[in-house]
Amino acid sequence: MKNTSETKPILIIGAGPVGLTTALGLHYYRLPFKIFEEDATLSLDTKAGTILTRTLEAFRRYGVADAVLQKALRLDEIGGLDRATNKPTLSVRTEVLAEDTRFPFVINLPQHHLEPILQRAVDEASPGSMHLSHRLKSFRQNEGGVAAIFDTPQGEREFEGSYLLACDGGRSTVRTQLDIPVDGVSHDIRYMLVDLKVDLDLANPRDYPYLAYFSDPEEWMILVRQPHCWRFLFPLAPGMEPPSNDAFGEKVRRFIGDVDKLEVINTVVYRVHHRIASEWQRDRIFLMGDAAHLITPMWALGLNTGILDAINLPWRLAWVLRGWAGPDLLRGYAREQMPLAANGSGEMAEQARKYMGGQGDVTDLMSGTAWGLAATRTMLGVRLGVDDSAQWSMVKMDKGPLLVGDRVPDFEVQAPDGRPHRLHDLIDNTFLALYFTDARRKPKIPAHSPGLKHYVVSRWDAPLDSGLRDRALLDVGERLFNRMGCAPNTLVLIRPDDHVAAIEPITPGRADELYRRIVLQQG
Repeated sequence: MKNTSETKPILIIGAGPVGLTTALGLHYYRLPFKIFEEDATLSLDTKAGTILTRTLEAFRRYGVADAVLQKALRLDEIGGLDRATNKPTLSVRTEVLAEDTRFPFVINLPQHHLEPILQRAVDEASPGSMHLSHRLKSFRQNEGGVAAIFDTPQGEREFEGSYLLACDGGRSTVRTQLDIPVDGVSHDIRYMLVDLKVDLDLANPRDYPYLAYFSDPEEWMILVRQPHCWRFLFPLAPGMEPPSNDAFGEKVRRFIGDVDKLEVINTVVYRVHHRIASEWQRDRIFLMGDAAHLITPMWALGLNTGILDAINLPWRLAWVLRGWAGPDLLRGYAREQMPLAANGSGEMAEQARKYMGGQGDVTDLMSGTAWGLAATRTMLGVRLGVDDSAQWSMVKMDKGPLLVGDRVPDFEVQAPDGRPHRLHDLIDNTFLALYFTDARRKPKIPAHSPGLKHYVVSRWDAPLDSGLRDRALLDVGERLFNRMGCAPNTLVLIRPDDHVAAIEPITPGRADELYRRIVLQQG
């Protein structure tokens, strides 16, 4: 293993949620980084406000979940409401995910509250790595690394790095200078987002879900309970000026009824996009977040799709820079994430947008079981196209057997130390090979190696004289085995991002062979 402390830092352009989360991911994998933001402060604009479960799992791995949850509002229901009657229609209940994740909820937290939490975590993790008031001027790359030149208040500065990650938003300077085309459309549609103080808890009690969708062909609105206020999001008619505060108050009352008083705190108007960069990697330079994909901000699919990028890329960079993998491993980032953003999140958000305005339906997204619906809306149901045999998907209809590319559930297992552990804890910073077989038969389970750990999973605890005790997980009642839905004597190989890389019958040496094939991209 190479000493990554001697590696040139990875340069991150843009300190929004995706850039900051990526920085925390790189630190988690012990990779040096520097992050640059052209503004003197982080954004104070009213932006994204709902964080999905899969993003919380990334925050847990990267060490910031507790700090985020302390400031957030948790909710176990995403509600639909009929505009005419204010009666519930179809709701998503996330408690059905309790076995599959330690976060069986989503949270509401405005982006301008989230970013300072992430920034503090970055500053604590790597003091001096954050550089504000650094506007990217130009960059170059060669076989040995990258260099970027910035305009700063102190004059022009140049930094060298091993890779450059463009998290610099929809108007990405990096993407523009690389002359990478963007496919898709910017609609002639604008949304207005308004944060306001109104007491719907005591003075004017309403029993709306903390995330409520009022769908209507004539006039729709999304209502979000933030930790400190209520947020309203609604479409503006083409050419229409944003309403005055008085006109907006009347609009709100048409949805929620009369209230004693309300106060507008903040507003923002933005256009609706569905645009995807045609190329996400150019040698040592990668596009991430809005620089790679601009997605209609429906069902919280904008920011949260960007965090999927911050889950997929850091572990690949770690394996390459540690000397465990060849550079071709990095190509999997764009291969897996591009279709997910373009045809998964992007198309799903477009369907939801049209449905809210009475222009279409979401039957194909909403017709599964309660569990499938919750997994889809929280992004726990994402399946990556990890190889030629795996078909990517954003939608889960039911639990069913796990397939290659699925996110493995964060199930509780009994570890060799005698204590319960969550499966994702065992996956942290490693590939994980699980052998679902009878521990009494003393199966030949390989020893752990750098980058790959091996465990037998059985309802029969491994005897002390079996030689397997340190590599045995007790599966009480075969709950994990049944959840996986695999046959007895099956090997399941899981990647560091929690996605299943392979499901095969157990054969000697097969896990190591599969691992080498993945990281070295061999035949």
